[in-house]
Amino acid sequence: MALIGILAVVLLVLLFLMSSIKIVRQGYHYTIEHFGRFTAVAQPGFNFYMPFFYRVGRKVNMMEQVLDIPGQEIITKDNAMVAVDGVVFFQVLDAAKAAYEVSDLYLAILQLSTTNLRTVMGSMDLDETLSKRDEINARLLIVVDQATEAWGVKITRVEVKDIRPPADIVNAMGRQMKAEREKRAQILEAEGLRASAILKAEGEKQSAILQAEGTREAAFRSAEARERAAEAEAKATQLVSDAIENGSAQAINYFVAQKYVEAVGMFARSPNAKTILFPVEATQLIGTLGGIGALAKEALGGNAPPAAGEPAPPPPPRRAGPFEGGR
Repeated sequence: MALIGILAVVLLVLLFLMSSIKIVRQGYHYTIEHFGRFTAVAQPGFNFYMPFFYRVGRKVNMMEQVLDIPGQEIITKDNAMVAVDGVVFFQVLDAAKAAYEVSDLYLAILQLSTTNLRTVMGSMDLDETLSKRDEINARLLIVVDQATEAWGVKITRVEVKDIRPPADIVNAMGRQMKAEREKRAQILEAEGLRASAILKAEGEKQSAILQAEGTREAAFRSAEARERAAEAEAKATQLVSDAIENGSAQAINYFVAQKYVEAVGMFARSPNAKTILFPVEATQLIGTLGGIGALAKEALGGNAPPAAGEPAPPPPPRRAGPFEGGR
């Protein structure tokens, strides 16, 4: 009997010790209650509390958690109906507040996020809700985080997962996008044609300027050439005039013969000139050619021409030319 009593006492002691030891897992905090009143928070690891007097009240998850916001229909500022769903990321920082300041933490966060999502998106137009998701997320994060601060919870992120407008609005948006892109294409095409026309006009302008400058330069060169030719002709005429003034009859004969030969050459070069009519007698041509011969002899150092006042040598006997008196 004594042995049985000892074994019973040992068993009771073991049960007492086992009931007193509280092993808390990593990532959790346990609230300890003394006759139903919160007294302490058990940290992860080994904890010892007297049984029957202390017990574990709540097991609070201290890790970051994700809470889905179910899909709901929201009316935007411009009376468009959209379906929206999202997610909320939160973390409990104070286990005691999360356990005793709110009856159902998850339901409270869900309801709070849902109502504020309706409020934020209901104050925006449809185009804004589709293009300003970052702004929606930021506004929701600020509002929900301030509301849950008293519960010992930190809202780390709020994200809108999906926004689904009605089918007719989606079709209208597609047509609008197509029209906008066609408008941009037409504008770009018009700008291209405008730039092409400007460049073409600039090229034609530059070509006209260069052509006018070329014509001007050609006219200047032609005028300069005519001026030089006139100067040369005037100088030659002056030399002939000086020679005549000094008493040289061969000079005028040379001048007349040169002009005569040039005129005959112009008739001879004519493509339609099959027959040439000379308006003067052949004897005059022979006399002119004789004067040219005298000038040549003088240039080569031959007999000097007769001085002024001296009689000229008699002309050669007259012979009938091949062109005299007819064709």
